[in-house]
Amino acid sequence: MLMVRVKICCIGSVEEARLAVSKGASALGLVSEMPSGPGVITEESIARIATSVPPAVATVLLTSRTEPTEIIAQQKRCRVNTIQICDRLEAGAHAALRDALPGVSLVQVVHVDDESSVDEALQAGRDVDAILLDSGKQNAQVKELGGTGRTHDWALSRVIVQNTDLPVFLAGGLHAGNIREAIRTVRPFGVDLCTGVRTDGLLDPVKLGAFMAALWRNDA
Repeated sequence: MLMVRVKICCIGSVEEARLAVSKGASALGLVSEMPSGPGVITEESIARIATSVPPAVATVLLTSRTEPTEIIAQQKRCRVNTIQICDRLEAGAHAALRDALPGVSLVQVVHVDDESSVDEALQAGRDVDAILLDSGKQNAQVKELGGTGRTHDWALSRVIVQNTDLPVFLAGGLHAGNIREAIRTVRPFGVDLCTGVRTDGLLDPVKLGAFMAALWRNDA
């Protein structure tokens, strides 16, 4: 069994979901409407994929919505068991989601940019079940909320991991060639990747197999 959990993001079809699960993924990322980035599919497709996945696998809705009522309605349409909040929420919003969606896990994305990201992550951790550290630019003219294919300062991510008891997922530019260094540096609970295991936008079984093999070697 893998010690480090693997979330494969940007799942685009039932077939990709089955491939990811067969290779050892414990979570699947399903991307709804975003201001930028790859992997966006319709909510109808998200619901179809989510209902096809074995119960033990987390089905993760990536949302750019920031209003609790909109996120709640989106979860009910998509029928996922986890919500990945890709933008910042106002105070009290996480509590509203908790009240309305019992049993649905909440994952807050923090885009690691500078030292302020450490405080942001530790603050966000008070209200969610897990934190996901990614590479993005929330203040860009067109927001980047994930899927950039870029790494960030893993030293900052390591500080976050060392200062929280929550599960922390590491994302951003991961692939078979750098995953061992990433894990040694950050020591995350799990990893999340999209572009590093794709070719022409499609989940590539060869790249995915190479990534999982590198991860197995790290765990060994």
